[in-house]
Amino acid sequence: LPLLGRAARPRVINISSLAGSVSSKEDSQYYCYSASKAALNMLTRSMAAELRPRGITVVAVTPGWVKTDMGGPRAPLSVEEAARS
Repeated sequence: LPLLGRAARPRVINISSLAGSVSSKEDSQYYCYSASKAALNMLTRSMAAELRPRGITVVAVTPGWVKTDMGGPRAPLSVEEAARS
């Protein structure tokens, strides 16, 4: 935390997933992964509330469906495209 305060634009960026959305969950696949992403989303919200008064931005982002071991070859985004966006 002390090092974040020294940054010009202090921020914490967590990589989440649509799988972490409780309201969008309609299947029974990957429930442990989904639960971990839901927990990350709650952690992000809590950190954002705590750190906002200090001028530190905390956000969760999702890169989309990416061609990785988990995403598979049918995913529309390469790792490079997801990182750029």
